[in-house]
Amino acid sequence: MIQQFSMSGCRRKALLSALAIGTSIPAALAGAALPAVAAHTELPSSVTLVGSLQDELGCAGEWQPECAATRLQPVPGTDGLYKATFDVPAGSYEVKAALNDSWAENYGADGIAGGANIPVQAPGGPVTFTYDHSTHRLSDDLPESLGGPSAGHWLTSDTITWKGLDPAQATSFALYTAANGGLTVSDGKILGGTAKPLSLKPGGLDGALAAKYPHLAGSTVLKLPAEAAREARRLLKGQLILAAQDAAGNTVATTGLQIPGVLDEVYASAAKQDLGLRWKSDRPELSLWAPTARNVTLHVYDNGSGGEPRASVPMKDGRNGVWAVLGDKAWKGDYYLFEVEVFVPETGKVEKNFVTDPYSVGLSTNSERSLFVNLADPALAPAGWENIAKPVVEKPEDLSVYELHVRDFSIADKTVPSSDRGTYKAFTHQDSDGMHHLQEMTKSGINAVHLLPVNDIATIDERRELQQEPQCDLPALPSNSEEQQACVGAVAAKDGFNWGYDPLHYATPEGSYATNPQGAVRTLEFREMVAGLNKAGARVIQDVVYNHTSGTGQNSSHNLDRIVPGYYHRLNPTTGAVETSTCCANTATEKTMMGKLMVDSLVTLAKTYKLDGFRFDLMGHHTKQNLLDVRAALDKLTLQGDGVDGKNIYLYGEGWEFGEVANDARFVQATQQNMAGTGIGTFNDRQRDAVRGGTPFDEDPRIQGFASGLFTDPNPSPANGSPQEQRATLLLAQDQLKVGLTGNLKDYSFIDRTGATVKGSDVVYGGKPAGYTADPSEAITYVDAHDNETLFDALTLKLPQGTSMEGRIRMNTLALSTTAFGQGISFWHAGTENLRSKSLDRNSYDSGDWFNVLDHTGTTNGFARGLPPERDNRDKYPYMKPLLADPALNPQPAHIAAARERAEELLEIRRSSPLFHLGDAKLIQQKLSFPSAGPNQAPGVVVMRLDDTVGSDVDKDLKGMVVIFNASDKPATQTVPGTAGARYSLHPVQASGPDPIVKTAAYDPASGSFTVPARTVAVFQAK
Repeated sequence: MIQQFSMSGCRRKALLSALAIGTSIPAALAGAALPAVAAHTELPSSVTLVGSLQDELGCAGEWQPECAATRLQPVPGTDGLYKATFDVPAGSYEVKAALNDSWAENYGADGIAGGANIPVQAPGGPVTFTYDHSTHRLSDDLPESLGGPSAGHWLTSDTITWKGLDPAQATSFALYTAANGGLTVSDGKILGGTAKPLSLKPGGLDGALAAKYPHLAGSTVLKLPAEAAREARRLLKGQLILAAQDAAGNTVATTGLQIPGVLDEVYASAAKQDLGLRWKSDRPELSLWAPTARNVTLHVYDNGSGGEPRASVPMKDGRNGVWAVLGDKAWKGDYYLFEVEVFVPETGKVEKNFVTDPYSVGLSTNSERSLFVNLADPALAPAGWENIAKPVVEKPEDLSVYELHVRDFSIADKTVPSSDRGTYKAFTHQDSDGMHHLQEMTKSGINAVHLLPVNDIATIDERRELQQEPQCDLPALPSNSEEQQACVGAVAAKDGFNWGYDPLHYATPEGSYATNPQGAVRTLEFREMVAGLNKAGARVIQDVVYNHTSGTGQNSSHNLDRIVPGYYHRLNPTTGAVETSTCCANTATEKTMMGKLMVDSLVTLAKTYKLDGFRFDLMGHHTKQNLLDVRAALDKLTLQGDGVDGKNIYLYGEGWEFGEVANDARFVQATQQNMAGTGIGTFNDRQRDAVRGGTPFDEDPRIQGFASGLFTDPNPSPANGSPQEQRATLLLAQDQLKVGLTGNLKDYSFIDRTGATVKGSDVVYGGKPAGYTADPSEAITYVDAHDNETLFDALTLKLPQGTSMEGRIRMNTLALSTTAFGQGISFWHAGTENLRSKSLDRNSYDSGDWFNVLDHTGTTNGFARGLPPERDNRDKYPYMKPLLADPALNPQPAHIAAARERAEELLEIRRSSPLFHLGDAKLIQQKLSFPSAGPNQAPGVVVMRLDDTVGSDVDKDLKGMVVIFNASDKPATQTVPGTAGARYSLHPVQASGPDPIVKTAAYDPASGSFTVPARTVAVFQAK
């Protein structure tokens, strides 16, 4: 269910969506046809040709119904007929007719109100469009295009399927081919190509093909004769059209052909080929997989931009579709591009595309050209790089992860030289405020830093001197005004901030984070950053994005589709349009060479930068096999041979299930439940929502949960339900939290809220099992991340507005404790220990430095900096305005310091005993229990016992622990069976800490009861 996940990589690149093939009307109007408008509607005041060609015809953008430049004019003497002729550049477009300058009445294919977009394949030149209001049909005077929808699938050299075709409507079938394009249909006959007869195979797909392509079930299956099948390599280099014909030879249906399947078959050996740049002694060798290309030429340049090539060298085509060339040693430090001559179905003709190397390991500024760089060059390694010391982590469950954005970390840090702020270099200044704070966190227990995407990204100008700043006195504006977001938004497309979930090149660091984006400076500085973080006590995890690209097609800055058109992206099975469920152009990592690019680039990153983990954006859009392939490839890396211990690289990601791949529709996905038993982690939204309340996508953001006052301290929102409903929801949340504390184990057995003995998988969450892991290493336990509201902001929305700041700090600490004291991997968003706020912004991907401020001095937490950007927040403005205007909700430095001290205590306690990270499902079942259970348990209180007197002795210093999470507004006394007469005492970290309230927590040895103050987590240990 979409509302169950927190989607990194979605909703935040709207500015790029127009680059995706298949983009249609604006997102606000997409997803369902508009209501039909009766045929007798009045004549419109205007008719506009809307679509993806409008920006080519003088409009400010695409899909603009108000643009006068593409209006059709009334035909004199014929009421209801509108016509205009436009000079349309060659290309593939989609159009509709919009009436009266708005989307209220619009017509698409077959004159249907709000219907499908109409494809237009323009050869270049004048095109006349006509709209007839009597039929609502929009037409053009082009020959009937044969380059539109692609419902055909060439799966193997001799097998083709046609999705959605009823074979009974035809008596014969043929594959039409044209080396240079130009196929047209006239009077029922296809002109301009050669026909290859196809035979109908009854019964549909079967065997291995049926298993491999479940989304093509029910398709018509056609077979190529052996002679034509042997020509597959040649035919794949030109235009391909399927045709169905009647007994008289007239064409009754045509469709384009999707070719990834057959490319994977006939070029299978390419999967074993080394691609990209390699060095043979001191000579560079380049290899590019471009199986449908006619020619590939390498162009070598002295500079990263401008000028003519210093050399242009034809590359040699191998039988596996790989083009290769051995270069000159003098090219080191130079730049290069590939010129790929290839037929492009989108334009219907052969194009010459100049592209960078998808396997680039170095780039010029703004990714204009690839760089000849030898990563083994000693000049690119900081001192001691070969023997760098890594913080020791014996098993994944020992990890405490701190999620951080490179620019956020230092852009506002005045103790970092101005030239280094917002860059990799900032992590080398060990005496800066930021590094002091990070060292303080690692001393407490953080041992890994997760960096938001740092590979080459598409949306930031890498020339820092051209990056713009908001031109307003932002601090002087009212705390709940719209002026800040308007000012920030005015330069958002040209500032230096973006989360970076729009990948361009996978194995090269982002240039905007380097002090100089030209050449190999970024390589050196990235390594310096890793060394600086390691020195500070943190391993380094890189956030990677392989599920989508920043664009696709001929007009995109992204290369893949211009090298092998139609291969690298996941296509709709009946239209051939690129699927965009992730936000942008979905990649097809189920295809051999896209999967290979993913694996190869990750191995390169691991070896080049000595990384300790990878986090996968929207991992559920990958196959489970993709992730297993990555795991296997990394496991082969050794310290002796590769400089990195691959088996110690941890993998995790977003295992959400949605879109065209949901429910394993195309393959077994890398989703939460499917990854059980792999040792690869997924984010546990079950525990997040149980703790915070509701989901991040609720219409009313005030829905409460365990740590936000549900039932025990209710707010006025009717969305929480009656007191009885709140109590029931809270007890379910407590069961979900208990499962989460085990590492979300599906087979963990305990007594639930009803008194029944259940497993983790029996507890429900949104209709699905709450427990889904087989091992605690497979659960990422978190209560906030870069996506959605920060923890402080969520609590601000959910707690009663009159809750004191001290009460808010206590609930913030309590919420964080559920991650610190759980058996899975503990994951914190940077600044959450400092009550970090983004002024209630739920999606700050492009909200600039103002809304994403990260202050290491504890002077501000970022709250009340104005209403956040309206694109994702306007519907919540009525809830936000009074909160942002309330000065009592804006924490002062003393509050921030108190929150940080208590958060650090949690980390120290987690690190103090191996009982908090047992690392084994059987040990967890044996030692961890929840004594407070059943229908009579206290609402808002969870008791967890860790008993080290049973089974093997895990902690030599302790007999066990009792942890009591009291989220209620009253003190709680809980009797824990089996603890009477023992010697429990408050954990020394809390007993000697600065919080006077937790120090009042007490244990009565006579009764085995524990008393904990309101809104407090207390940890007791027995020697």
